[in-house]
Amino acid sequence: MRIARWADGADVGEGFVDGSEVVPFPDGLRVAEVLAQGLSAAAALFARRDRAAARPLAEVRLLAPLVPASIRDFVAFEEHVEGVSASVDGRSEVVPEWYEAPTFYFTNPHTVRATGDVVTIPETQRLDVELELAVVIGAVPGSNGENLDADSAAAHIFGYTVMNDWSARDLQSREMKVRLGPAKGKDFALTLGPWIVTADELEPFLDAEGFLAVRAELFINGELIGHDLVSNMGWPFPELVAYAARNSVVVPGDVLGSGTVGNGGCLGELWGRRGGLDPRPLEPGDEVRLVIEGVGEVVNVVGERVPAPPVLRARERSRARAR
Repeated sequence: MRIARWADGADVGEGFVDGSEVVPFPDGLRVAEVLAQGLSAAAALFARRDRAAARPLAEVRLLAPLVPASIRDFVAFEEHVEGVSASVDGRSEVVPEWYEAPTFYFTNPHTVRATGDVVTIPETQRLDVELELAVVIGAVPGSNGENLDADSAAAHIFGYTVMNDWSARDLQSREMKVRLGPAKGKDFALTLGPWIVTADELEPFLDAEGFLAVRAELFINGELIGHDLVSNMGWPFPELVAYAARNSVVVPGDVLGSGTVGNGGCLGELWGRRGGLDPRPLEPGDEVRLVIEGVGEVVNVVGERVPAPPVLRARERSRARAR
């Protein structure tokens, strides 16, 4: 099954993509409500879909397939870390701590973009793309999503969607020197889409260790820039979900990105390996297309830079302990 949201004139529809048509959920349900019911309930809804209410997919505009409850983005590809580290801090390495546990950061669920959107950008000179596959969390009867092991975490994977974690590498590079994590270098935009493909659809691609052997490709202005197999991750998706839930909780509507695939899944990796800005950073007007086998593709055009108010420097205070 494919789950989507779409705009039809001034109306927003939510439901299934059925062949070349979109069909609203029965009972007027929304994607968030379907995720809260779980995958088995979604299958029952699909069986009840009203084909008389279908519209041609070509006549609607796809929106982001969900309004995320939260977005965690992992860094699960060793080859990406090896390459991009050189472009961010000048030294190519995978630190020993990377192998010990899957690392992630939280990003902004309020700036999610859809396929087809023009993505406006901050005042950056090193705009980059990040080719990722993301899982969407759904409900599991009897589970609150807390402190999951890998087997129970797998049951919480409702489906998958393509993800582009847009990155301003010059802003990110400064931020990472503060040793906290990316912030304004990342939170201006993130693309999800074109829909959610339910987990059962990708089961044929699972290898013996539970990794998804699907091909991921990045095209810029029609040119193939990089490609990889998602199965080159350091951890399979259930282990990422379990780590997110460790001494914490995952809930329906959470999105967990794989992190950027290797072998040119972003420009930053290539900059690090080649020692220069080759290919050049993204500029307004560039078309970015991400394709993941079995899931679909998202296409965006880079928009204009949007000026923002100036940032004030920290005040150097006296560190007095009393008035």
